[in-house]
Amino acid sequence: MSGQVVGYVRVSAADQNPQRQLEVLGECHKIFTDKISGKSRAKRKALADLLEYIRDNDTVRIASMDRLGRDTRDLYNIVAEITHKGAAVEFVNENITVDKNGASPMDSLMLGILAAFAEFERRRIKERQAEGIALAKAKGKYAQQPALSDDDVEQVRVLEELGHPKTEIARQFGVSRQTIYNALRRANTSG
Repeated sequence: MSGQVVGYVRVSAADQNPQRQLEVLGECHKIFTDKISGKSRAKRKALADLLEYIRDNDTVRIASMDRLGRDTRDLYNIVAEITHKGAAVEFVNENITVDKNGASPMDSLMLGILAAFAEFERRRIKERQAEGIALAKAKGKYAQQPALSDDDVEQVRVLEELGHPKTEIARQFGVSRQTIYNALRRANTSG
């Protein structure tokens, strides 16, 4: 008896569209979706649910390796957990499959190389960002985004409930959309 094909999709922010990844995955029996950064497993509820759900002979299909994790060690640990349960991991874009018997020598080599490059890229982005911020601060052009007051958060919540687009709300308050999402999340958990 063959198992199910279970998809895993992850986008880094709540306002990103997972459609492209869904198209890459193709037909799956069940799909788990996280909308959070992939740099660690913390708070990735859909990943935890997927790991609990899968069983022997299932295949976990993922559009690309960086959707599962950007830290090489974490990526290997997640793949090991999946294969330890008897399921296979299929990275569609990289054309790499790892099952309970391991990967082919070539797939294993490519998994290591691509995981290392993904982690390297993430660290270089953070490094360049820090350099840019330091340069802007030195020129007196860097200012932290203003925090939203409790009154602002309440206004944001009301505007959102009235159906105003988050992009418009963010522009009105002079903050990013992510700041709006974070404020709404805090308002929903505290109130």
